[in-house]
Amino acid sequence: MKPMKTVPAVDAPAGEPADGKGAEAHLFSAAAAAGRVRRGGLVAFFVYSAGYAITYLSQLVVARLIGVHDYGIYAYVTAWATVLIYVSTLGFDVALLRFVPVYRAKEAWALMRGVVRYARRSVAVVGLTLTLASACLMLAWQPDDDLAVPFLIGFAAVPFVALLRVQCTVLRASGAVVAALAPDRIVREGSLVVLVTIATLLVGRQISAQWALTAALAGAVTGLLLAHYAMRTHHPLPGPEVPPEYDTAAWRNAALPLMIAGATEVLLNRTGVIVLGWMDHTTEAGIYSLAFNVALLVTLPRVAVNTLFAPAISSLHAAGDRHALQALVQRTAQWTLAAAAAIAAVIFVVAEPLMSSFGTAYGEGVVPLRILLVAQVLAVGAGSQLYVMTMTGHERSAATLLVGAAGANIVVSLVLVQFFGVAGAALGSAGTLLAWNAAMALWIWRRLGLAPGLLRLAAPRS
Repeated sequence: MKPMKTVPAVDAPAGEPADGKGAEAHLFSAAAAAGRVRRGGLVAFFVYSAGYAITYLSQLVVARLIGVHDYGIYAYVTAWATVLIYVSTLGFDVALLRFVPVYRAKEAWALMRGVVRYARRSVAVVGLTLTLASACLMLAWQPDDDLAVPFLIGFAAVPFVALLRVQCTVLRASGAVVAALAPDRIVREGSLVVLVTIATLLVGRQISAQWALTAALAGAVTGLLLAHYAMRTHHPLPGPEVPPEYDTAAWRNAALPLMIAGATEVLLNRTGVIVLGWMDHTTEAGIYSLAFNVALLVTLPRVAVNTLFAPAISSLHAAGDRHALQALVQRTAQWTLAAAAAIAAVIFVVAEPLMSSFGTAYGEGVVPLRILLVAQVLAVGAGSQLYVMTMTGHERSAATLLVGAAGANIVVSLVLVQFFGVAGAALGSAGTLLAWNAAMALWIWRRLGLAPGLLRLAAPRS
């Protein structure tokens, strides 16, 4: 592979295809892109299904073995650690999905090698810095003994998970779907199940939240080692004979708003847990966290399709093929909504026995679960709007909308939790989720000329 010396333009203006072959070219490119996403999405769906099955099993094991109070501590610490993880990735867990496919398409091998090396080093430094700073802050704060040690363990996992996400993103952007998903979705969660179960059997009694967080830390390290092995096996990057080139200004400009968007989205999703834990409702935080995680099963089809949907958006936008992009957005929304609605219907019906299977104390999460299921299905019908914005170079606008939604969610949740408890946290999250998706749909329609998701079916044909 010969390095390309010129820097390729990552953001190409949307419009007609450059080759000018007309409608036939549009149909061919749209069908080709949709076909790649559909085939890759099916593979990813089964991998994600296995991953979510293990995640469900890990939640069941942890929730039952450590008890509702300690599970609340586990969920509260995990919520904060997850926000730090997304800050540590600096947005490269999404930015690499945009840069790597474009550099590969333009054979800019030196830049591809440079962006991956830069991402790894930056994430490692920031992750370690955040871990040390958070640990020092925790020691200075000296909270409850029940929270101090769990928080320190949770913070220790931050750099490992952040690096794991970046490694898996490189594999994902290169088309290695299974290798990209297995280390994080299967191995990391699977290790938690195995280690918590072994610890319980060895101790012979209920283990604490800090034991579960230690198992999660070990799972993160194991997943990172497997991702490193997958990188050496699949060779997604050019060899060492290609010297890296750096376009740090462009990468930082794109990654910073993506980092803000990623961390804010996590905060948006974890607001209920954080608000309940902050208000000393630790047990309720665990109940809500479990209900929220079960409701996320509805998003499984969209998450699976996004595995190849995001790089496809980047490629079509760089080629200026807006017609193919519109067709891809509409088709993927149809697939994911049908699957999501089917999953939600089953969970809605069996919500009560499902939540009770984690323990009788979790029965309080039935109503919040059903509220969240309805909101998630409606959001899936709008399509993967956040990826449409970030993969077309509008990450700053995406971050702005996300920050506004997260801020509103915090305020609304603080009020609703006071009156309705766990159900109030669910109502705040559901309402904010729908308002955020409506705002993104309006932005995409006005600025990109695309009808998000299934809204295309009601839009006039151009």
